[in-house]
Amino acid sequence: IRQKSMFYNDEENRQVAALTDLLSAEKFTKVQERLKEKGLRSGFCCLFYGPAGTGKTETVLQIARQTGREIFIVDMSRIRSKWVGDSEKNIKKVFNTYRSLVKNSELTPILLFNEADAVLGIRQEGAQRAVDKMENSIQNIILQEMETLEGIMIATTNLTCNLDKAFERRFIYKIEFERPTVEAKQQIWKSMIPALSDEQAHSLAKDYDL
Repeated sequence: IRQKSMFYNDEENRQVAALTDLLSAEKFTKVQERLKEKGLRSGFCCLFYGPAGTGKTETVLQIARQTGREIFIVDMSRIRSKWVGDSEKNIKKVFNTYRSLVKNSELTPILLFNEADAVLGIRQEGAQRAVDKMENSIQNIILQEMETLEGIMIATTNLTCNLDKAFERRFIYKIEFERPTVEAKQQIWKSMIPALSDEQAHSLAKDYDL
């Protein structure tokens, strides 16, 4: 994973820094021990949500780089199948494979559900169509797996108001990625065009949206 400079709003910066610290090799084992002591599940599930293009996926990559962890990325477009029952088998295989990776890795890898909008959306009550039933089945499997997860799961989504409550309860760490402030945009302009003065970068950040 190539190192990249990331520019956040103040609150996002604080939360990302805190999460990176929690997932460091030194801290994460202790975090899991404390969760178990309190009778809580030891799996660490995180949600990054907000508009597209605000750095959610790249943040996961940079956290993995900084903490020395591998990433197992789930592509939901490859999970879904037109054959009845295959999608459910595929999602179960994802978690079985991840369990094996956790067991055989020195550092717990990160399971990344990228752009998981459809998976995290509100489940269909009384679903009749085959595709709705399949989506519900996939969601139920993921919910069950999150209950017994031993590692680190991070999901990214553009959803802001259509998140299923059952998923919301299972994410113990959530970060909302908002559109960049003028101050954050000023840093971005300076990073892309170092020759800009502070005044020029501020003017561009104030007058032009990204």
